[in-house]
Amino acid sequence: MMLAVLLFMPLAAGLLMLLMSSDVLRRVLLAATGAVHLALVGVCFVHPPASIGVLDPDALSLVFLSLSSLLFFMASLYAVGYLREANPGSHRDPHDNQSFAKLPERHFCACLCFFLAAMTLVAITRHLGILWVGIGCTTLATAPLIYFHKHRRSLEAAWKYLLMCSVGIAIALLGNILLSFAFQVPGAPQADFLYLPDLVLAAPQAQMPWLKAAFIFIFVGYGVKMGLSPLHNWLPDAHSEAPSLVSALLSGALLNCAFLGILRAHQVLFAAGLGDFSGGLLVFFGLVSMGTAAIFIVGMGHFKRLLAYSSVEHMGILALGVGLGGSAVFGAMLHTVSHSLVKAMLFLLAGNILQHYRTTSSHDVRGMRRTMPLTAALWTAGFLAVAGLPPFGLFVSELSILQAMLQQGRSVVAVLYLVFLAVIFIGMSVPVLRMVQASPAPGLKTAYRETLLNTGPPCVLCVLVLMLGVYVPPWITYCLRAAAGALGG
Repeated sequence: MMLAVLLFMPLAAGLLMLLMSSDVLRRVLLAATGAVHLALVGVCFVHPPASIGVLDPDALSLVFLSLSSLLFFMASLYAVGYLREANPGSHRDPHDNQSFAKLPERHFCACLCFFLAAMTLVAITRHLGILWVGIGCTTLATAPLIYFHKHRRSLEAAWKYLLMCSVGIAIALLGNILLSFAFQVPGAPQADFLYLPDLVLAAPQAQMPWLKAAFIFIFVGYGVKMGLSPLHNWLPDAHSEAPSLVSALLSGALLNCAFLGILRAHQVLFAAGLGDFSGGLLVFFGLVSMGTAAIFIVGMGHFKRLLAYSSVEHMGILALGVGLGGSAVFGAMLHTVSHSLVKAMLFLLAGNILQHYRTTSSHDVRGMRRTMPLTAALWTAGFLAVAGLPPFGLFVSELSILQAMLQQGRSVVAVLYLVFLAVIFIGMSVPVLRMVQASPAPGLKTAYRETLLNTGPPCVLCVLVLMLGVYVPPWITYCLRAAAGALGG
């Protein structure tokens, strides 16, 4: 019953929002939906819910479900103030003074709730066919959110997102078909189509060539949605053109859904004794993603695109950690949590910066420490966290992955890993420090009105990612170890 409520409650809230005429009530319902959903997820940790058909969560499910729910709640609180302040022309490119309309608020809030329902479905099912449906639904629910500002750049970003992710979903479907075919072995126990526990049990008897082919298709298909290079081209445009609270959910939660799809396929190959094959692909494309991010981050003047390429980097680190196996898998799980928290925090702060300075150019955003001091302090803390510096959670997770590399004798991988991290740190530090420390532009006299709604959620996320670097509660450690254990870590 609990799982059904988690899935259908946001769906019902979204449908109700389409019928509401009051924007105020719609915003209240949005925040209430996020709060109730998060509370129910908390109950799931205390009292594990009973399975309902294909809704059958495991340790991995709880990690990704809790992240999606927490980030949605923070974004919904931020949305109350954001939607109240949003107006035509509030999002402007420094080289384009054109004002434009925005998506009707009823459609925006409803799509947010549909997105939560789709993410919930992805997290709580272990049926790879249903998971594929859920990931497809996340694409349909988020495309209108990217188009919120109804600008030509927003339209281009939304279409690129739809096109690339739809192709990726089609490729992943072929992977599921091949995966099912790999288990059609005469005389062997038949797996229940694409139900993960049955696939893991029957994996040693599967046809290995077909199993390898299936993983390649699934990896490429979901790799598009995850933002792994060279399949990441939609990501910088979508993250930069979407409203900042949507960018927070895209980077902190949506990419995790695709990552979970790849992890499910990796579980099957690991059970079949092909962990080195799938792990090798994850390590290679993890390094490629980090290298690509390092190239594009250096000299990047668009601060939202800067954060988008940072997401490409960290998706690469996640793939790298899981691919290495062993203790690196625990580091990857901790990195998943820490990255989701800090990246959502940074995108929400980017929304504050954009509201005040009316530009996405880091060259034109100057003197934040004087005009918006709390946002500037959080922005600096977020940069230190996402760059992997102590005492934040990403330092611990990146160090854990590095330690695993050295223990496994992967010296070349370790050197490339450190070089890419160093280049990215230098590339991000220049625009961030300029935005915070440089003198304000002469034409900007007023200070930004920092309220509980636009700074409270980022503050909470900052405290959480700091906590993960200083002290990880035992119950979180237990959950992450259980999730790592499901992946052979």
